[in-house]
Amino acid sequence: MAKSTVSIVKVKDVYESLQESLALCDGLAGLKTGDKILIKPNIVSWDFDLPFPPFGVVTTSAVIGALVRILAEHGFRDITIGEGAVTNAKPQGDAVFAALGYLKLQERYGVKLADFNQEEFLPTDYGDGFVLNIAKRALEADKIINVPVLKTHNQAKVSLGIKNLKGCLNRKSKQFCHGLGDEELSLTFPRIIEKLPVSLTIIDGLFTLERGPAPTGKAYKKDLLISSRDSFACDLVGAEILGYNAEEVAYLVNYATRHGYSLDPADYGIKGESIADQREFVDFDWEWTEEDTGPVGFKKRGITGLVIRKYDSSLCTGCSVQYNPMLMLLSSAFKGQPFPNVEVVTGKQQLGSAGFDTTVLFGKCACHYNKDNPNIKKAIRLWGCPPDMEKFAEELAKEGIECNYNEYVRFRHYLLDRYKGEEGFDLSYWSVE
Repeated sequence: MAKSTVSIVKVKDVYESLQESLALCDGLAGLKTGDKILIKPNIVSWDFDLPFPPFGVVTTSAVIGALVRILAEHGFRDITIGEGAVTNAKPQGDAVFAALGYLKLQERYGVKLADFNQEEFLPTDYGDGFVLNIAKRALEADKIINVPVLKTHNQAKVSLGIKNLKGCLNRKSKQFCHGLGDEELSLTFPRIIEKLPVSLTIIDGLFTLERGPAPTGKAYKKDLLISSRDSFACDLVGAEILGYNAEEVAYLVNYATRHGYSLDPADYGIKGESIADQREFVDFDWEWTEEDTGPVGFKKRGITGLVIRKYDSSLCTGCSVQYNPMLMLLSSAFKGQPFPNVEVVTGKQQLGSAGFDTTVLFGKCACHYNKDNPNIKKAIRLWGCPPDMEKFAEELAKEGIECNYNEYVRFRHYLLDRYKGEEGFDLSYWSVE
């Protein structure tokens, strides 16, 4: 059996480097010019109200633009860019596409733009009672080109090509993938690809992100493209470059077991740069106290009277995006005195403990799971999916916990400002020339 080829290319010029990357792995070999091509970037979320640093979070428009140009030059005419980003009640896909410069690709090459959240989803049976609602556009594509980001993920360790396909699901199925037991995250999302015609994966490694997948993590300039016609092989190499052996990443182990793949990088053909030369550990996790009382930073500040149970894989993406803002608001409420004996629980499997005067149920899932919990004396129920941060501050204020929402706004500005002056951190990567 021939080895699957993965190319690793150091980026100098995005367009030229992408051409090299595709040539090394024969990336376009599985495509026909008459195919309906769907390009699936990673647009995990976006924000038009407060600063949003996309570094290492959102697929660069530079790579998407170069890919569309290359496809057009090879005679492809039926090209769609589609995504189902995390949104609040009102879908913003059209506005996000405009902000990313995709309208220029529409004008220049006739590219179609599809916000999956505003379109039809079809129930798709994977067998064994496993059903996911997948975007009709994705199912009807002849070929999908998957363009994720080279980043870590605080629940899955890494978020690469196979994980990026979670954006093809509707909200209910995304939430389902953050389940328990057989529905646990590392077991569920690797199956999405089984019903999708993914022909090529291109990992956008212009930036990489530690403690991802949200902009609260720290981005670094990496200038890599990793490409392969084999989605698993591409993810395995991406994980290795982020410093993780495949055996350490549960979803890779689960996928390999299910589909008969090797977890040894030596069993794949690597062209271009070597894994060893590009490998650099990027941490995925946030430090928590051994007692599971909250972030280590809270303990160092002397914060007491407040227990925040660490997130687990059942915390859905929406709530995980709001998790760090929640921590910032709680931090802003600390004035040197202990909190009034408060516990915070999240996700689908954390039960409020006995002995607390107040229990904050952060998100719809935590509210449902703790609906009849006899341990809870008084609950602050934040039913949002995800919870609204202003509402969070308002509800805690009623209990005498005065969060400073302006501190959250300041934090959001900090997330972008910390990259100012750093070489290579240019927002023009998210525009189309």
